[in-house]
Formats: sequence, C-alpha cells, structure tokens
Amino acid sequence: MSILILLPFISIIFLNFPSKTMTKKVAFWLAAFVALLQVAIVLKHLITHEGFIYDPIFAFFSYGFSIDLLTQVALLSIGIVSFVSLLVARVTISDESQKFNFINLVLIAILGMNVISMTRDLFSTYIFIEVTAISSFILIALTKDKFAVEGAFKYIMLSAIASVLILSSIGLLLLFSQGTSFANIYMALQTHGNEVLFKLGMGMFLCGLFIKCGLVPFHGWLPDAYSSSSAPVSVLLAGIITKASGVYVLLRLVISVFGGVVAVQNIIMLAGVVSIIIGALLSLTQTNFKRLLSYSSISQVGYIILAAGCATPLAILGAIFHFFNHAIFKSLLFVNAAAVEKRIGSVDIDKMGGLATKMPITGGTSVIAFLSTAGIPPLSGFWSKLIIVIALWKAGNTTYAGIALLASIITLGYLLYLQRKVFFGKLEAGLENVKEVEFGLLLPQVLLAAIIIVVGLTFPFILKWL
Repeated sequence: MSILILLPFISIIFLNFPSKTMTKKVAFWLAAFVALLQVAIVLKHLITHEGFIYDPIFAFFSYGFSIDLLTQVALLSIGIVSFVSLLVARVTISDESQKFNFINLVLIAILGMNVISMTRDLFSTYIFIEVTAISSFILIALTKDKFAVEGAFKYIMLSAIASVLILSSIGLLLLFSQGTSFANIYMALQTHGNEVLFKLGMGMFLCGLFIKCGLVPFHGWLPDAYSSSSAPVSVLLAGIITKASGVYVLLRLVISVFGGVVAVQNIIMLAGVVSIIIGALLSLTQTNFKRLLSYSSISQVGYIILAAGCATPLAILGAIFHFFNHAIFKSLLFVNAAAVEKRIGSVDIDKMGGLATKMPITGGTSVIAFLSTAGIPPLSGFWSKLIIVIALWKAGNTTYAGIALLASIITLGYLLYLQRKVFFGKLEAGLENVKEVEFGLLLPQVLLAAIIIVVGLTFPFILKWL
C-alpha cells in the first residue's frame, strides 16, 4: 500500500530536483509507469483476493488506512484514467514546458486521490481533497485561455465554499467524538446523533461533498470546468478527479459512518435523483460536445449517489461498479471529443456531421461509450444500472427505480442525437479532408472501449466472483 503513496511522491521530487533538463525527457514515461504500476498492483490483488502487504519500514503510513473493494476499485480507476490522460496530453500538448507542468500536476493529483481512497480519517480526507483540488485548479487554467481561467475561477470559488463547510463540520463533529477517524465519528453518532449540532455537522459535510461532486443544485462550476479545460484535463477531471474527491468520499461515509441514518439516506437519494433528471434534461439543450458530456456526467454521477443513499449491500455494489464504469465510458467520450477537436478545431456540434466516414475508429469507439452510458446490454454500463434499479426496487424505493429507468431513456435519446449529429448523417461541407487521428489518440480509445466490452461480456462471472 505504501508504494501507491510513496511512488508518485518520490517521482515529483525526482522530476524537479535538481535539473529539469534530463527529467523533462523522461517525465511522461515515469508518470505513465506510476499509473500502470498502480493498475497492475491493484489488479493483482483483485484477481488473487490477496490482502495488501503492509511494509513495516513504512508502518507509520498505515495509521488510519484500510483497503476494501471500494478502495481497490477507486485505485484501479485512478490508475487507468491517469494513464489515459497522460496519453492524450502527449499528443495534444505541444509546448514541452506546459506538458512537463501537466505531468507534475497529474502526479500530485494521483497522490492526493490515492490517500483519499485509503485513509479512514475525516481530517486526512479533507487535507487530500484540498491537495487534489489545488492541482485541479491549476490544470484547468493551464492553457491560460480566458474561458479556462474563468472555469478555474468558478471551481475555486465554489470549492472554497465546500472547504469551509467541510472543515467547519469536522470541527462540530469533533466536539462529540474522541478524534476524527471514521470509527470515532461513528461511535459519536450512536450517542449524540439526535443533537442539533451533530446533525448540523453532518449536513454541512454533505453539502460540501455535494459541491465537490457537482450535484444539482451545486453544479454551477462543473460544465465550465470540464468544457473549457484542455483535452487531457477534461479526461482527468470527468474521468476520476470529481469522483475521487467527492463521490468516493460520499460513498465511503455512507459505508463507514452515516449509512444507518435514515434522514441522511433520504437527502442523499433526493440529491441523486434530482441530479439524474436535471443533468439529463440539460444535456438535451447543449450544442457544445464537451458541455453536453459535462451535463451527462452530472446525470450519471446521480445514479451512483442514488444507490449510495439506498445503502443496501446490493445498492452499494451497484454504486461501486457504476463508479468504475462511469470512469471508463466518460473518459472514452472525452477522448473522442479530443480527437474530433484536434481534427476539425471545434467542439460545436452544429459544425460536425458524418465524421465516422473519415474517423471510423473514433466513431466506432464513441458508439460503444454512448451505448454503455445509456445502459444498453451487454456493455458494462448496463449491468451497473440494472443492479442499481433492482436494488432500489427491492428496498421499496419503486418511484426512484422508475425515475432511474426513465432517465436512461432520456440519456439514450440525447446520446443518439449527439451520435447522429457528430459521426453519422451527411458529411458537412469543409470536412472532406478530415483524417483519423494518430495512434497516440487511437490507443486510449481502443483501450477504454475494450475494457467496456470485456467487463460487460464477463460481468456474470465478475458478479459471482465478487
């Protein structure tokens, strides 16, 4: 476990000490190695069911840390999406200095997200949410484009409010507990759960996390941050950063702390279902490729939150699996958007059409991502949505289950519209000379599409194994 913390940390030091002349040449390969090694380590332990080995030399890192299925899925998603983002950056960022800065910031984000995934302490979680957020602010504004700076500014403002809420809530909860570990907060909940200040603390923490997740009505920063940032940053933000620093923490708290509080569960479920509906409806009105995907992310994250609020074992399993699926298919869609933008120089849907004839691999992989997002069998997105709907139904939340199904139909509608406008139909004038993107952008598309297909086809075996 300690290597997943130490390796990105040591890599950052190595890349910036003392001379950058040599390290700039190996920066991409080192960061890619860090991400791939993380994927390999987590897969090994997932497949073999082995526990993580705690190195006694770094035993002090183990305090407050723990590994379970949710942690492993989060760490696996972080490794995959970070690697894909690095591949996209290698092709789309031409300025070497900017690329070097991007790689350093990605390593900082990996470090922050890994600690968030493994820690079982509320204050440590807050600290590394902030570490991840600070790297995100800079990543969004990295190009210094005015829209990117505006998106970063909105993210900073709302994130600052979230930080105040979370830190204040930790202070309130600490009044009733002997520490800030999840176990201490849970014990305090059993004896002080009905007191006003304790309820206020829980409510403030939830509101802070809702902002970090980009849930409705706290979603104002998300579309601008996702759509205005550069291609690799969009992949990283939409694919994993928002989920690791917001959605994962909410899931973890439901599992470890607040899961038995009915009022908290109801609030979480309401936030989830509102985000599902509003995100899907707002997606219908968008003409910007990346902005449409941004609102779609709000809707899809709503499914995870809705399942988390249900809090039954089956619902939690569905939430964990959809967490992974969303990281994969949303990353693929933003890589598709990056490929299209690189070739035609725009993300305006009205300027696109018939691109699948010129970009067959990009068009084909986008179909896989679209269908998985909409929950069409046998792709991976179908299974996680099915589990969530069944879990809601079995728990007696039939209205929420019906809304989740209806929203999937809306999702299919706007994604089919997007597919027809961008990749199919008549080729738009001026796009006759468009060609498929280079291997550096095709590789992440094929890799992510393969994951969606393989996980979807083998899911019955995966479910039995889980």
